[in-house]
Amino acid sequence: MSGRAKSIVATGHELVSRAAADILRAGGNAFDGAVAAGFAGAVAEQTLTSLGGGGFLLARTGGSDGPVREIFFDFFVDTPGRGRADLPEPHFFPVTVDFGGSRQDFNVGLGSAAVPGTLKGLLHVHQRLGRMPLAEVLQPAIALARGHRLNGFQASFLRILRPIMTLTRSGRDLYEPGGSYLQAGDLLVNGELADFLACLAEERGRDLYSGDIARRIARDMQEGQGLLTAEDLAAYRVIERRPLAAGYRGYTLLTGPPPSLGGSLITLSLALLEKVEPGRRWGSAAHLLSTAGLMREVERLRTMGVSSPDEIRAFLETGDVEGSSARIRSFSRGTTHVSIADKDGNVASMTCSNGEGSGYFVPGTGIMLNNMMGEDDLHPEGFHSSPPGERVGSMMAPSVVLKDNVVRLVLGSGGSKRIRAAITQVLTQVIDFGRDIDAAVNAPRLYWDGGTLQVEPGFAEADLGLLAAEFPVNVWKERNMYFGGVHTIAPGVSGVADPRRGGAVAEVEA
Repeated sequence: MSGRAKSIVATGHELVSRAAADILRAGGNAFDGAVAAGFAGAVAEQTLTSLGGGGFLLARTGGSDGPVREIFFDFFVDTPGRGRADLPEPHFFPVTVDFGGSRQDFNVGLGSAAVPGTLKGLLHVHQRLGRMPLAEVLQPAIALARGHRLNGFQASFLRILRPIMTLTRSGRDLYEPGGSYLQAGDLLVNGELADFLACLAEERGRDLYSGDIARRIARDMQEGQGLLTAEDLAAYRVIERRPLAAGYRGYTLLTGPPPSLGGSLITLSLALLEKVEPGRRWGSAAHLLSTAGLMREVERLRTMGVSSPDEIRAFLETGDVEGSSARIRSFSRGTTHVSIADKDGNVASMTCSNGEGSGYFVPGTGIMLNNMMGEDDLHPEGFHSSPPGERVGSMMAPSVVLKDNVVRLVLGSGGSKRIRAAITQVLTQVIDFGRDIDAAVNAPRLYWDGGTLQVEPGFAEADLGLLAAEFPVNVWKERNMYFGGVHTIAPGVSGVADPRRGGAVAEVEA
């Protein structure tokens, strides 16, 4: 593709996009920018991501410094409990969160925390592919931690998650200073996190994974009936995997491989779609019926065990799902995504999550650990049933789309189980219907939740009527973050950050 004279960033927060753009403008590449965005997001998107959570980054180098490399960095969480012969009854309890129209229980406490990977993952990516000094890459996040104004989107999340954010004294000191809970426009200062970040360029996270901080975490867990151990932290490793590749109508999708689940389910969706004609008009009754039918079939196959690349391949060849044994632990609730393409052809697609947060702050760091062990709908065999030291899977699926070996799209999404549906709908609009990424990201979406077809407003009434004849339909009153946040870039052309999740785009001219 010609015209790659600019770098583009699409993230879930204006300050995060600005942080990445500042690094790109200073001479950093896409991977420096993604790492800067990851650290900045842990400060400014504190309800969605954290250095105490986990994530994935799909990297494709532009080839200017050697051969093209495609690497899927897996820095998601591990199950905790290494080195403990008898695991205690964990400190683990539900907290009810009011979403305004519904209430939901989330399990939190020290026993809900899995082994964190985001900090080590960001440092690993920078070491492998970055070119700027780490101290410079960290500066935007440090400045944000010293103080930044809450935007409306993050303030609304803080309001929803207040029972978790203020569970401990550390959380109350941070988010309820002087007894008044932070609102939009208020100054959020996390001095402990700023100080922690300022030391990272020299100590490279060793303190949290094997030093004094690790020992303090282990002691707190031992005394407070948590499961995370010093051995867990010391043993944690970032895993470099080969991206999962799948063809679709002459394009190639690169996405997340196992043990994560989201990428495989997207490839299953595309494989089924490729067997049918896309239709003449996006949003027509025929198109909506086809999309809803696809979602229902993919969900049916997922529940039958068709979820790994081998099982998908076997199903497509034989239609036989008997004996499928995919039992992947998958998580993803509070998530955020970063897409970056630089002027040299490097691209990074990164999705990170902290669940809803455990409520436990790592002493002296301002970092809340995740609650990945507390997701009840994702533990059909019961909580804490997996042995320690297993890499957890996820529905997150940072992705890149190629045509003729050139990157055409960089995209990914938050949104738990809706991630695969959101990404697939954006992809097919661009590929099958020739829509630009602005139209594709902003178009209304569907999601089959297993019993009802959830539908955003914006489709024609007549087409919805035909859809309702085949499916139970619930039409929402407005677009909502429930349907994901697909931050998308067409390298060298444009970027679109999904407004459903407070998205913002930044461009840096060469």
